Amino acid sequence: MPSTWKKALARRGVVAALFALTVLAACNKGQSSPGPSAGNEVAIDAEEAQSIAEEAYIYAYPMLENYRTMYTQAIDRTDPGYLAPFNQLTHEKELLGPEFKDIVRPNNDTMYSFGWLDLRAQPLVITVPEIRDRYVSVQLVDMLTHNFAYMGTRATEGRAGSFLVTGPQWQGTKPGKAAGVFRSETEFVYCIVRIEVRGQDDLEAVRELQGQVRFTPLHVFLGRSRAPAASGITFPMYDAERAKSAAFIDLLNFLLNQLAIPPAEQELLNRFAKIGIRPGAISASLRLTPELRGAIDAGVGRGLARIHEAAMHPKSLPDVTARASGGWQGAVGLFGDGEAMRGHYLARAAAAMVGLYGNDAAEAYYPLADTDASGNPLDASQDDYVIRFERDELPQVSAFWSMTMYGLPDQLMVANPIDRYSIGDRSKLRYGEDGSLTLYIQRESPGPKRQSNWLPAPDGPFSLQFRMYLPKAEALDPLYLPPAIRVVK
Repeated sequence: MPSTWKKALARRGVVAALFALTVLAACNKGQSSPGPSAGNEVAIDAEEAQSIAEEAYIYAYPMLENYRTMYTQAIDRTDPGYLAPFNQLTHEKELLGPEFKDIVRPNNDTMYSFGWLDLRAQPLVITVPEIRDRYVSVQLVDMLTHNFAYMGTRATEGRAGSFLVTGPQWQGTKPGKAAGVFRSETEFVYCIVRIEVRGQDDLEAVRELQGQVRFTPLHVFLGRSRAPAASGITFPMYDAERAKSAAFIDLLNFLLNQLAIPPAEQELLNRFAKIGIRPGAISASLRLTPELRGAIDAGVGRGLARIHEAAMHPKSLPDVTARASGGWQGAVGLFGDGEAMRGHYLARAAAAMVGLYGNDAAEAYYPLADTDASGNPLDASQDDYVIRFERDELPQVSAFWSMTMYGLPDQLMVANPIDRYSIGDRSKLRYGEDGSLTLYIQRESPGPKRQSNWLPAPDGPFSLQFRMYLPKAEALDPLYLPPAIRVVK
């Protein structure tokens, strides 16, 4: 795993949590305590409780991280990260640059729109305009972090249309005016819109397109004046420390009450019920004995450690393909819909830890690097670098590709004299007569003749993020990596 990934994990407080959990008091394995169950109590020893808690926490982790984001952006109006209430779309109006410090490794290729959907009362209609001359994606993520639907260049061929998004309990029929129906397994959904931007002069055109993406409640879409009402709901406060303890059970129980449990997972949930995990039982952890609470805390620690290890070594996970070469590392198989990810709970959790809301590989693929071809950390205060693509080594994409520069340890864009934070096939690049392409990665300009191909680096350590939008099949099998990052001698 690249050290940048490790830094990202540390930034999320994972490392500290792991150390804290390792010092929990050891549980007496020979002692039994009554454990919460559906309507009655059953005897469960500490060893079994710890094992179940480990498994349950791996299952729950993506949901907890997802709820953390939802609570911040759509529920807690006092939080600096609050965006808008449910069923309202928020648009970014500028490309992100070095002034943006809210998240690590931000995108400098597309403008984003975000919205959280509450589908309890009725479906929501998402209307998208026709966009055929640039890349666009509308990603729908359920509370399990499954990418259950897409609209856009790949999924709907850039066609205009109104698409119905429903919760798991909706029993209606598709309106004739709707182009399609997407059914979520959960009542809450995150919508992420990405629209390609071709430089600063293109911003106004993208803003106009953003304004044509709309959320409409179904009753309004059908021309009805009366809106169905959802039952009242109290959202539990998200607390990061409680979410890494036995109290995660209460938050998970709230979230389980907002989804349809697939029949294939019912047996798993029956096992989890032995430690109080049941939809709607939001105070179950309060009934735990001290012995069981200690065992579950220890199980959470073990589960978190396993997620961390899987995030560092994704190649060890079933159905995950990973490759490393020339300083670059890439992996696919960590994101997908419910069918693809069902049963792959550790992979789903690892993905949430290092790249929450990542796209399916068919939509985008993200190799990254923080070392050169010799394994030495990238540091522009010490060296200049080149990446040379032979004609047959250029990325195979149906949309576009780019490479973005991030300073370390912050993993944020760094100001530079030409305000260039990424470079790619939409840049005004100079190619060799043989079709090759050489990119210059360094602190100082490589000179007027090479400046078009220069990605400025900070005066210190840095990392590179490659992005391939709509990678072609040959880029995913075998897994594509950019050419080696070499030191200029």
